[in-house]
Amino acid sequence: MSVFAKASASRSVRTLVTGIALIGVSALLLTGCSTGAAPTPTDTETAVAGSDVNEIVAGERDLTLKIGALAPQSGVLAFLGPPQVAGVALAVQDINDLGLGITVEAINADEGDTTTDVATGSVTDLIGQDVTAIVGAAASAVTRTVIDSITGAGIVEVSPSNTGLDFTTYNDGGLYFRTSPSDLLQGEVLGTKIAEDGVSTLGLIVVNDAYGTGLADVITSTFEGTGGKVVATSLFNTGETNFTSQISDVTAEDPDAIAIVTFDQSISIVPALVAGGFPGDKLYFVDGSLKDYSTNFSAGLIAGSQGTAPGLDLATLGEFQSRLLEIDPTLKDYLYAAEAYDAVMLIALAAYAGNDVSGESIASYMQQVSGGSGDGTKVEDFGAAAEALANGEQVDYDGFSGPITLDENGDPTEATIGIYKYAEDNTYSRTN
Repeated sequence: MSVFAKASASRSVRTLVTGIALIGVSALLLTGCSTGAAPTPTDTETAVAGSDVNEIVAGERDLTLKIGALAPQSGVLAFLGPPQVAGVALAVQDINDLGLGITVEAINADEGDTTTDVATGSVTDLIGQDVTAIVGAAASAVTRTVIDSITGAGIVEVSPSNTGLDFTTYNDGGLYFRTSPSDLLQGEVLGTKIAEDGVSTLGLIVVNDAYGTGLADVITSTFEGTGGKVVATSLFNTGETNFTSQISDVTAEDPDAIAIVTFDQSISIVPALVAGGFPGDKLYFVDGSLKDYSTNFSAGLIAGSQGTAPGLDLATLGEFQSRLLEIDPTLKDYLYAAEAYDAVMLIALAAYAGNDVSGESIASYMQQVSGGSGDGTKVEDFGAAAEALANGEQVDYDGFSGPITLDENGDPTEATIGIYKYAEDNTYSRTN
């Protein structure tokens, strides 16, 4: 079933959740409000918020757009790197093959994780190579370490997978955007799903960073809002490799189910949980821990367990998935590949709209080409969009990740959260 929650005529969130009655989506996501006052808009932010007044430049183009692709090639989120790199590469290929007056060059760089701060060096290198936009970082925690360097250099940052709650009102000078929704939505969907499954008591094992604790807080408040009880929440720091105390703390409370709000640490945590007697079909995963475990776990270890992640089901987008495999035949996970593809498309369309590859100009057109201005012809590929833009027309790009429609904060106002279930071979497939 589809659940459509609406805050106003211009701002909405859509979730596709089979068999779940999502009571309501928090006003924080719908209105972009926070407990603190939003920063005073800069000139660029004002331009983004009112981007519907920006006129599209008509005529021929002769543009060279250089972007950085900042994705995890090492660290606890390395499994998310390949699909995002492939998504960027496919978008660049699709744009360049059209020969429509814009050439895109992507420079890949490793973001690592917060234990090594590889990202700072990578961003410094990308800035030195004169990129005007960066796709990434993948991890919200990593973005927090580099966002000021990126936006401070006048470079547009578009993350395909940042879900941290605080980015909605971050003082980014109007240069930060994302093509995935805030964790507020995923947390509410998962918390509701767990309750709908008949779970009365829940434990959580959580990575102690803004991503983990923020998502865990929303899961907790949603689950307990249905009448359930979170009986234990145990935290660990990034870089830890022994999770005995966390497992003991949670299992001591005998919860009906456990949510694994982690990254790659799940590879160690899950087998230890099951070996200690916890049922392997009573686990719930989030986007950071939802992955193909077929080469990590023994057959049937987590069969029946479930998880959530933003985005459309790429299995229903057969041609797109096949083309990603042409880029990288080793792909096993596809999370955020579509969001990375669409991030490149939006950046390139914004550059095309203004006939200008500078970061400030790209930022001023991002909301507009996504349909956030409320006007424009629906387009689903770069060719159709470029033709309309060259004629001085408005466009509303919807890509492989679904409708995007950026708001004045750079957040997508429509989003899909998928629910997945693990099979006997420890691979997952979508159930909604």
